[in-house]
Amino acid sequence: MPQLKNKLINRFGFRHNRGGPHLARTMMLEELKLLFSFVDDPGAGKSDFLQSIVKDNCLGKRSDRTRKLTARHLAGLYILDPDITLFRNLRYFWERDTEGQPLLAMICAIARDSILKSSVPFMQNFIKGQRVTREALEEFINNLETDRFSPATLKSTAQNINSSWTQSGHLHGRVKKIRSQPKATPGTVSYALLLGYLSGVRGESLYKTEYAKLLDCSMEQSIELSIEASGKGWIVLKRLGSVIEVLFPNLLSDKEMEWVHEQS
Repeated sequence: MPQLKNKLINRFGFRHNRGGPHLARTMMLEELKLLFSFVDDPGAGKSDFLQSIVKDNCLGKRSDRTRKLTARHLAGLYILDPDITLFRNLRYFWERDTEGQPLLAMICAIARDSILKSSVPFMQNFIKGQRVTREALEEFINNLETDRFSPATLKSTAQNINSSWTQSGHLHGRVKKIRSQPKATPGTVSYALLLGYLSGVRGESLYKTEYAKLLDCSMEQSIELSIEASGKGWIVLKRLGSVIEVLFPNLLSDKEMEWVHEQS
């Protein structure tokens, strides 16, 4: 059943590969910002994004090989294809909620990179103000699959993951990493709820998914932010007493809604 569910939701852009870009890179937030600034045409397709990176060198990479690797890693994390649900809606909220961009990128990356995703329980064990060390993360990753990675790979992967959590706002500090609180916004809440919905979750449980937990705020705060998002027309939130229903009529195509119904 898990394999069937993964196959169904992978059509939306989720990925469940054993590896992930964080074996080689961070979540590349600055590169993503530059790319979206360079390719500002709403009708741009995947080929336009890749051409901008490789041929136009919009990210300022020194060699053709580095450009191609960068394009591959960015596509691995964010898809870069507007025909795919996760990316199209990442860009939708990216343009409308600039304050939420770091957290939007992290939510999408978590859905795409199993290595990064495996570190979520580790990060959630820390409270604001606590120090988070690379060594502790290395130990956590190694305990998930003992001796899967060499010591060198384990170290570089932990460095990449900690850097990504810093870029998203969950950590701060250049050398000494301290647990902090990212900025949850109407757009980030909406995107987290959407990913939960696409995963088959409904109702109040949408505020309790692994994506919603990345927001690092209470359920009450998340509901308030989703009410604000509903007022903007981004999502539809219905409340009747303690019953909550969240819908996404402006974000999903008819075909995507057919896929959603297939999961029921």
